[in-house]
Amino acid sequence: MISYLKTLFALLFIAAFLFSCEGSYDSLVEDQLEENPTPEPISGDAGSADFSNYIAIGNSLTAGYMDGALYNMGQEYSLAALLHQQMQYAGAPGNFNQPDINSELGFNTSVEQPQGGPILGRYKLDTSIPGPSPTVGGDEITPYEGDTGELNNFGVPGILVGQLLTPATGGPQSDPAFNPFYARFASNPGSSTILGDAVATQPSFFTLWIGNNDVLGYAVSGASNPNILTSEQDFENYFTTTISQLMNNTTASGVVATIPPVSTVPFFQAVSYDAVELSAEEATQLNQGLASVNAALQAVADQFPNRSQEDMDARKVNYQEGSNPILVNDPDLPKLDNEFDALGLPPEQRQALKPYEQSRPLNANELVTLSAGAVLGTELNPQSQTPTTIGVVIPLGYDSQESAFGDAYYLTVPEQQQIQSRTTAFNTIIATTVAQNSDRLALFDINAGFPGNPNTNLGAFADLFGVDGELGIRVQGTLLQPDFSPNGVFSTDGIHPNPRGNAILANEFIRVIESAFGASIPEVDVLDLPSVQLCAGNCVSQQQEKRVSENFTFGISVK
Repeated sequence: MISYLKTLFALLFIAAFLFSCEGSYDSLVEDQLEENPTPEPISGDAGSADFSNYIAIGNSLTAGYMDGALYNMGQEYSLAALLHQQMQYAGAPGNFNQPDINSELGFNTSVEQPQGGPILGRYKLDTSIPGPSPTVGGDEITPYEGDTGELNNFGVPGILVGQLLTPATGGPQSDPAFNPFYARFASNPGSSTILGDAVATQPSFFTLWIGNNDVLGYAVSGASNPNILTSEQDFENYFTTTISQLMNNTTASGVVATIPPVSTVPFFQAVSYDAVELSAEEATQLNQGLASVNAALQAVADQFPNRSQEDMDARKVNYQEGSNPILVNDPDLPKLDNEFDALGLPPEQRQALKPYEQSRPLNANELVTLSAGAVLGTELNPQSQTPTTIGVVIPLGYDSQESAFGDAYYLTVPEQQQIQSRTTAFNTIIATTVAQNSDRLALFDINAGFPGNPNTNLGAFADLFGVDGELGIRVQGTLLQPDFSPNGVFSTDGIHPNPRGNAILANEFIRVIESAFGASIPEVDVLDLPSVQLCAGNCVSQQQEKRVSENFTFGISVK
């Protein structure tokens, strides 16, 4: 009996203790909830929009192309995928089908693939250069294995606006309009069109961002090929036809974006016009070696009245310690071959002047392309006993066959003005066409806030490029830069956004959708997404004993 009572008292004691603890526990929980309330479920509202079948139409900016390739992670964080992710809070279904590339590194379309060598994939950032380097172990572009009739993302890297409308974009391969990224998922290669496939899905809502490549291709070529710059008339015909087909053949509403100022991207900013870094000794040696060139230029000014002193002075090379302008070939300059011939120089001296018949140093208002970084500082003739350093001794744009091939690596001021003028004209066409269909379409003016733009509201793009007085954009207190550094928002090809950059753009689209359609959509958490990826042993620059991309004899490098 005593044992029983002891046991009973023990149980009662434990029960009382537990009851007391339970009360304390409840009190603690209540205190915690007051201090850290349970987050409200994230929700949204489509407003007058219908996201039940959202599709995206565009080029590489829509497809998720970044780092010079279309690859898995890029598609995962494509602008279209991020937009759909947020639209799910406002009624969009869970599935968003993209033409999956199924490649970790992709196929780098920005480099010349080696014959018989490994396939080069996406760029990564090699901080030891510093600069981008392609990766080893990419994959060929292969056909899409999914159901092409179920796609939502019709972004195709590299296309012009006219390629939305022509069956040749899907084949044959010999046609100039052929694009392998569309051919791989075309519903009927050679017969179907990108826009036709998109319309066939009968979308309820769409985004359209097209036209960048109609000016960008010309710009990245250094404005050296006028044939690839779309005319205003052609652009207007193609763009208005695109909108007309979307309006007449679907009931969808949508957002249409304008073209950003392409020359602001890192592709035209990473390599400075004065990227030639010299020591005092190097500068002295170079000036001694190039003294005969300056003497010949002065002789031309003295002996030929039609060649001004100002022109000849602008062509002379005078190096100093520190940063120096890149020496380039300029096909817009009067060629001095006849004048050099008339100087009566010995054949050997006359031959030595051949690279300088149309050469000059760049000036501070000119832009250098990122692709020049792989050529600058390399030797034109590595076997030569004297330096033949490209961009320093030999003009950039002069090849080993002793022929000048133009200004493919830089943009002059008139070329920049031409590119900006054409971009403005295209954007006017876009804005006008959208305004004519304002009952169903909204305009995303990516140039909002830039000087000269009537839309003075500061957009993310203008903010990023310092229109507000601070270069970079602050996100949750973190300053993100307009470059491809680890804290940048561009990918390592210098043109396309990285995942964080796409998130910033997605949030801009969301703001337009909310304003135009009365929707409420949560924004993408920009800082939750990855930034630039660093080389980790599989970059080309890490495979070679002598790194081509960092072989800058005089310290030329990408900023």
